[in-house]
Amino acid sequence: MLRKIVAVLVLVPLAVILIAFAVANRQIVTVSFDPFSANAPAAAVTLPLFALFILLLIGGVLIGGASAWLRQSKWRRSARQLQREVRELRQKIDALEGTARQSAVFPEEGDPSRRLTVRPPMR
Repeated sequence: MLRKIVAVLVLVPLAVILIAFAVANRQIVTVSFDPFSANAPAAAVTLPLFALFILLLIGGVLIGGASAWLRQSKWRRSARQLQREVRELRQKIDALEGTARQSAVFPEEGDPSRRLTVRPPMR
């Protein structure tokens, strides 16, 4: 519940700021991708300034998310390996518990190591 409240307290003002920015910056800008010809660029995009800002913001989020995902690959690999080991150990435990239950239900009378021996109390 607290997490939702904090998210609302952060996201609502951020949304208001973005909307105010979009309304205040509706003028058209030309973004040139040609560093050699400033007057007649070979590759250029004309769009509103707020659209450029939002596209750059989305691109930054995607690049940051991808870099974080790539940096965490060793932790994901380690988690998969540990999950595999846990699964194998649980299977071994289940197998051992199964043999323990069988030996408790059907003890072999000829095997002295399976019999319970109790020493008399010492005084």
